[in-house]
Amino acid sequence: MITLNVNKKLHGTEGVMNLSINTSFKNKEFVALSGKSGSGKTTFLRILAGLEKSSGTVVVDDEIWQNDKIFLPPQKRKIGFIFQDYALFNNMSVEKNLLFVNQNIKLANHLLEITELEHFKKRDVTTLSGGQKQRVSLCRAMMNRPKILLMDEPLSALDPDIRVKLQNEILSLHKEFQTITILVSHDPSEIYKLSSRVIVMEKGQIIQEGTPTDVLLKTSGSQKFSFEGELLDIKKSDIIYIAIIAIGQQLVEIVIDEEEAQDFKIGQKVRVSTKAFNPDINPLLQ
Repeated sequence: MITLNVNKKLHGTEGVMNLSINTSFKNKEFVALSGKSGSGKTTFLRILAGLEKSSGTVVVDDEIWQNDKIFLPPQKRKIGFIFQDYALFNNMSVEKNLLFVNQNIKLANHLLEITELEHFKKRDVTTLSGGQKQRVSLCRAMMNRPKILLMDEPLSALDPDIRVKLQNEILSLHKEFQTITILVSHDPSEIYKLSSRVIVMEKGQIIQEGTPTDVLLKTSGSQKFSFEGELLDIKKSDIIYIAIIAIGQQLVEIVIDEEEAQDFKIGQKVRVSTKAFNPDINPLLQ
């Protein structure tokens, strides 16, 4: 189990921000960290890994990793860290990247088999695709059988099919090695699929936490879905008006009435929701 009560002043785009985290993680738990860019998610992971210092305490299974007198260095913390940019040794083969961490050939072969990389173990990592490199990074992070696996948006640069495959592999390794896994992600489907608990951060604070259903399905009444987007255009077609809204990387068209067409402004942030399959658009408060 992990218990944290840490504080650190950060300098962001909006000035000085106080990162203040007081929470805990149960053994074998899979937790997703969500929130806008700059909310402190990556710094939170780095503090837990010992890559950044802060004030406060970090205790893992009754072992003090950090307090006002003790600061355990990263190499003494049983942590695996997966970055978005892979952070592999380009002058080494796939196998040597793993064995550099731990000379356990049996474990290396087992991990490469799980991730379907056994046929690539002698290959130089520079010859691999992005998805294959991230799988090597995942295997290397598990070579010390870490208590805690930290992942900072590891799949965000990959195409959807590869992401789904790697999500399955991450979940398999989490269950087999029984780690506490903490994932930073902005992808609701990824969070819902992988995590058992979601923590939402804003300006260095935890503003919400709960199950993926509680946090992600922010519905009321008989709503079936709710998404935030940007109003790109309003077009008139005969007697109706059509609002064109960007939600993520997709564009959707929603029929609105004349009064709504007059009230909305192009570029406005809106929420698109539905009740009984009748889409409804509401402006977001700024």
